[in-house]
Amino acid sequence: MIALSLLLAAAVPVPPVYGEPTNWLCRPGRADACSGDIAATIVTPDGKQLREPRMRRAMPSADCFYVYPTTSMDPTPLSDLIPGDGEIGMAASQAAPFRNVCRVFAPMYRQVTLPALRDSMRTGKRLSAADLETPYADVRAAFRDYLARDNHGRPFVLIGHSQGSALLKRLVIEEIDGKRIQRQMLSAILPGTAVLVPRGRDVGGDLKTVPLCRAVTQTGCVVTWASYRDTNPPPVNALFGRAGAGDLVAGCTNPARPEGGSARLDPLLGFPWWRGGVAQFRQPAIWTARGKPVGTRFVRMPGLLSGECVTRGEFGYLAVTVTPGAATDLIAATVGPDTVGDTAYPDWGFHVIDIAIVERDVIELVASQSAAWHARK
Repeated sequence: MIALSLLLAAAVPVPPVYGEPTNWLCRPGRADACSGDIAATIVTPDGKQLREPRMRRAMPSADCFYVYPTTSMDPTPLSDLIPGDGEIGMAASQAAPFRNVCRVFAPMYRQVTLPALRDSMRTGKRLSAADLETPYADVRAAFRDYLARDNHGRPFVLIGHSQGSALLKRLVIEEIDGKRIQRQMLSAILPGTAVLVPRGRDVGGDLKTVPLCRAVTQTGCVVTWASYRDTNPPPVNALFGRAGAGDLVAGCTNPARPEGGSARLDPLLGFPWWRGGVAQFRQPAIWTARGKPVGTRFVRMPGLLSGECVTRGEFGYLAVTVTPGAATDLIAATVGPDTVGDTAYPDWGFHVIDIAIVERDVIELVASQSAAWHARK
């Protein structure tokens, strides 16, 4: 009996100590992956460039807890806790722009690495729940540490993508759904993973009391989507937006129009990591529009895309339409058919840019939810 107890104890992952600052990729008030330059250039459909006015908001009255997607290039199945270009670059691109509307907290965690994921895809062996046990234990420990040391009753948003979203979905299920802390959650933003709901309903399935968000002032809800080009819907072997067997479907919320229907999207891209690696984030200017260099790392392209949540069979996803004739080289670099894989790898769709194609919309949604939460308090 003692031997069995020791064996079970050894199987439980021991998380890092998140009281140590080095185990955080981003924390407010310090120089780190989320504190760099977030100036953006607006590129209009005809290629004209306008410097985006600096957003001037009061000190953020909400927090964002961000868990980055699969990005580590460590050669081991699980990453270490030393930030590499992958973790730093992804946080700089996805998480840093949120600091205008929230304090950003992003833990390092021992994730399933890109080499391990590629090996899994090559061999056909899907990742199991056991593969994610250590990553989840880390994220849960970091969230509990954040609540104990930093939250002080403030509203918070959970933001993930892909592996990060899968871990945060489990966190909502186990730590938030139906519990008192749900009242403080503005939303859980979980693109690139399937949050299952009964067909035609916004609550039930994976989450028992946390519904899909259907208004910009609704709080305590989930924003989730998997994005595919409207002309390339998910194939039968699609990796995202699928429910599998049963009466459930993958939920979908369009951050630009949570209530449903088509809406113009407001993309904000930090750097094209899908075109040659995350080390590009260290370059100060990497975009062009109609042949002219864009002078900022971030580029914003209102009018380039529109999107609408649709359900087709077992798939629920954000169908993305590209405006024809817009700044052509920028289209080619961001949502061109040879860029993000929806032609060569239709099962992936627009997965790698799930957040980027709606990032400004998501930022404004968080601002609206924060204002609504404080108005009701």
